[in-house]
Amino acid sequence: MKLHELKPNEGARKARKRIGRGSSSGWGKTSGRGQKGQHARGKGPRITFEGGQTPLFQTLPKRGFTNFTRKEYAIVNLDTLNSFEADTVVTPETLVEAGILKNNKKEVKVLAKGELDHKLTVKAHKFSAAAKEAIESAGGTAEVI
Repeated sequence: MKLHELKPNEGARKARKRIGRGSSSGWGKTSGRGQKGQHARGKGPRITFEGGQTPLFQTLPKRGFTNFTRKEYAIVNLDTLNSFEADTVVTPETLVEAGILKNNKKEVKVLAKGELDHKLTVKAHKFSAAAKEAIESAGGTAEVI
């Protein structure tokens, strides 16, 4: 048996209904839509339409607010920076290479969770005040990109 010899089982595939092809087809004239009315004209109302009654999504109270200018940061804690050797320059690129971040798409913010054991030069987009202080007290520098 070859690929070009394969055929579906008998009755497995059904011919599509060809509507609007003359009166002898059985689906001519109104094409199975009856006469006049909403369903005879076009596709009908949208999926949320409830026959003129106020739809559910409009009756429910609206809550909250989404700030579309919000900036998402990739968070890096001080204890994760301990994996780098002393006197290294830590940038978003080196964080991706080390596997701490997945990619460079978000800006990096350094937070002060944990303690830094050795001197590092950390280059990031943002630092918390406590993180900056902890890096400088360990002898390193915190540079804003």
